[in-house]
Amino acid sequence: RNYYGGNWASFSFSGLLSWIKENQQKTDTSDDCEDWRKLILENEEVISLSKKDKTIQHVEDFCFGDQDSAEDVEEAGALPKLPIFGASGAERVAQELEKEYPPMESALPEAESQEPEKATGTKPASAMEGNDTEITSKNESCHSTALGESALELGKTEAAPSEISAQGPKKIMYSQIVREGRRFNIDLVSKLLYSRGLLIDLLIKSNVSRYAEFKNATRILAFREGKVEQVPCSRADVFNSRQLAMVEKRMLMKFLTFCLDYEQHPDEYQDYENSTFAQFLRTRKLTPSLQHFILHSIAMVSETDCSTLEGLQATKKFLQCLGRYGNTPFLFPLYGQGEIPQCFCRMCAVFGGIYCLRHSVQCLVVDKESGRCKAIVDHFGQRISANYFIVEDSYLSDSICTNVCYRQISRAVLITDQSVLNTDSEQQVSILTVPPVDLGKPAVCVIELCSSTMTCMKDTYLVHLTCPSAKTAREDLEPVVQKLFNLNTEKETENEELEKPRVLWAVYFNMRDSSGVDKNLYDGLPSNVYVCSGPDSALGNDCAVKQAETIFQEMFPTEEFCPPPPNPEDIIYDEDEIAPEESGFSNSPETKPEPSTEESSSGGSTAVKKEDNEE
Repeated sequence: RNYYGGNWASFSFSGLLSWIKENQQKTDTSDDCEDWRKLILENEEVISLSKKDKTIQHVEDFCFGDQDSAEDVEEAGALPKLPIFGASGAERVAQELEKEYPPMESALPEAESQEPEKATGTKPASAMEGNDTEITSKNESCHSTALGESALELGKTEAAPSEISAQGPKKIMYSQIVREGRRFNIDLVSKLLYSRGLLIDLLIKSNVSRYAEFKNATRILAFREGKVEQVPCSRADVFNSRQLAMVEKRMLMKFLTFCLDYEQHPDEYQDYENSTFAQFLRTRKLTPSLQHFILHSIAMVSETDCSTLEGLQATKKFLQCLGRYGNTPFLFPLYGQGEIPQCFCRMCAVFGGIYCLRHSVQCLVVDKESGRCKAIVDHFGQRISANYFIVEDSYLSDSICTNVCYRQISRAVLITDQSVLNTDSEQQVSILTVPPVDLGKPAVCVIELCSSTMTCMKDTYLVHLTCPSAKTAREDLEPVVQKLFNLNTEKETENEELEKPRVLWAVYFNMRDSSGVDKNLYDGLPSNVYVCSGPDSALGNDCAVKQAETIFQEMFPTEEFCPPPPNPEDIIYDEDEIAPEESGFSNSPETKPEPSTEESSSGGSTAVKKEDNEE
């Protein structure tokens, strides 16, 4: 691939259009080097890898505007391909761009604007087109959050008031979307970070958080009786809510208090352990609206498949995450979910990791006697030896995966002209669970992002819909889209449709969910080859973190997983090992791995000097 992150990546609008075209065509890649098999010895055999990515299917995109008007429109600020990646390259290119493309007015504090090196976090490049550097002005004020060494720090800037006039939202043309395409950072997978989840803990512990900024999810929504309404979550929200009667407020607070320490009161739920959570809620003297809020917007679990214990655990997790960084349990990374894998790439590169984009692999080389993998052969016909090999599931051929049965995820991404629930502030990050129309079908998770998340242009919203697949993504998700949004492109529409947000552009696709596959199901895979899955359908990231740590501990059982990095001033370089004549990837001895040089990969080893009082 020519971009980081695989199916975790984020794209600009033009980058996503290229990705769509690539997945709709699905052409096989030919071997660049036909005589690579000459590198295989007599006592060796090969395991060929897949030449085609089969993880994405049924890709359908739709434009609900005048697409012809954008034929000759080019993306503003498009940059030539540059051999740089990360904040350091971005800063250099930004200075050149300011002359040609004056930046929009910034809402950042004055000191932060004048001294970008002291600002919280970085302005990271997006994963759109590999090493292409992405420049995006922070022209939206927002509640941004930066992960510090041991805690998250919340920004002080206030959200901008709504500019939606009585006449309705500002009309956005498709040509504007194309022109402002670099304002978009569109995720292939839609997730949020639980404020007390495994990923937040890992980002803080490993100090990878230095490369990212976050924004609070500002509200939890519910879809009930054909209307979207806000769900009160915290104690303050409950007692300030106008949609709940006083009796309901007391009922809700009593039940949520019980959920926080339900393990201490087994007599209250043990008779319902074999029942569903929905059945248990009916026994708790809760009104139908409260049952709906708890089931779909707080626990966010299935009405038919979730047991009482699983529902109580999910509710407790939600409540424990409240209040750590805001009034909801969730955080969203600025510039999109695709920033997270790139942040780990940057930290790895600082300490010697080397990433090769546009560099495909032909096969694994296996020793016949030991049965262990010895090397790979790349598309240049170069043989690269190693002790361990980590392979993403999509690279394995059909012959290896004959016993594997995959689940699928249905995804849709929409660009809309207004929020599903307009309020005084248009800068909202919302999560909405739409319950299934028919029992047995999955609920649909909807995440709506505003422009201050740096994922879409001003006056638009980016909406992600996700659910486990029953059919194609369009068949699964279009009924929900029709409930929440106006798909009618004609001028004359009913009053009810006029109140709904208008969809400007949409894409549907199915993504393979390879999480939970037992390694033993892969046929003929050597013991030192480890398989990692693509994204799962869950809202959080716990599955990926657990999988990464499990694989790491299997390879290095005595090592700590993602330890805190040393301070740059404590690193001592061995001048003999990093001499330029010995390694083409080396830094100079004086170079310190500050974020400004984060993408320079050092080929030499590093020795860490620890102080006596260092933890």
